[in-house]
Amino acid sequence: MSADGEQRAGLLYGIGAYGMWGLVPLFWPLLKPAGATEILAHRMTWSLVVVALALLALKRWQWIRELLRDRRRLGFVSVAAVVISVNWGVFIWAVNADRVVEASLGYFINPLVTIAMGVLLLKEQLRPVQWAAVGIGVAAVLVLAIGYGQPPWVSLVLAFSFAIYGLAKKKINIGGLESLAAETAILFVPALGYLVWLATQGGLAFGHEGTGHALLLAATGLVTAVPLICFGAAAIRVPLSTLGMLQYLGPIIQFLLGVLYFRESMPAERWAGFTLVWLALTVLTWDALRTARRTRARAEQLRTEEQRTGELLPDGSGTTPPQPAGAALAATAATAAAAAAKPPNGAAAAAGAASPPRTGSTA
Repeated sequence: MSADGEQRAGLLYGIGAYGMWGLVPLFWPLLKPAGATEILAHRMTWSLVVVALALLALKRWQWIRELLRDRRRLGFVSVAAVVISVNWGVFIWAVNADRVVEASLGYFINPLVTIAMGVLLLKEQLRPVQWAAVGIGVAAVLVLAIGYGQPPWVSLVLAFSFAIYGLAKKKINIGGLESLAAETAILFVPALGYLVWLATQGGLAFGHEGTGHALLLAATGLVTAVPLICFGAAAIRVPLSTLGMLQYLGPIIQFLLGVLYFRESMPAERWAGFTLVWLALTVLTWDALRTARRTRARAEQLRTEEQRTGELLPDGSGTTPPQPAGAALAATAATAAAAAAKPPNGAAAAAGAASPPRTGSTA
């Protein structure tokens, strides 16, 4: 396939992944009368089954031995597993409690939270425009807290849990399917144990609401894995900056579903809060794109200087076939080119997946 064809395919994969994550609020209500905790346990259990089958088909098992030997990475996998279970559980509960709009807000403010955590935990330096975006985001949360009569805790839990998940994933540094397999493997035993306990208490919905309902609960594994596979296919075909723009598709669809389909109320103060959030994201995205353009221009300038340096003789009296540039110049150009592929500092984590890096949304 040509480069343009690969880019188009990657764009379609990305739209498919974020589109499915945006539409997932339509799926969770179908699983009632199962409660959010039972749905979460099924999602953990069936996700491992689906991902294990995918890895078996791809014959990708070598990473397991390496991971088991690295206690530090295993620790980060455990952290990722815990925080993603919190994220999944709160999101499922919020959707089935008619709080889709508030859940969408969590993924809107996630890039801002990721940047703030980068400053606090990774000691990253922000540009003034990025500080302005974070400040606008804080103001938005305050406005929404006044509108809700309390802090928008659903949004904050989703945003912070996903940001922590992203930081843990950066430390794990393995592929999306492999990472999900490791995380769900850790969650599998407690999830299955909870389902068994629920069955002994007579509270298990699985198997008691008909075959169709049982199949829907089993499909939670596909609902988790398929968008992730599409995201992985997109990530290797399109620039990180493109994925950073696509990440907003998910919460936009969720917000529209909450307002137009689920008919959730949107008083004036809530509109004001969301408007501030969107303003902050606009500022952040503009700054990231502007910086990426400048970095690309600098990389091009360095390449041009490299070519000119190779064409001159040491005494400047003529030309000779182009020679490789010095190691320092080559390293500088490579650094600039790599930086051009992603927004700098905290914005890089935000643009990625917001995804946790390499995974995308997990709603």
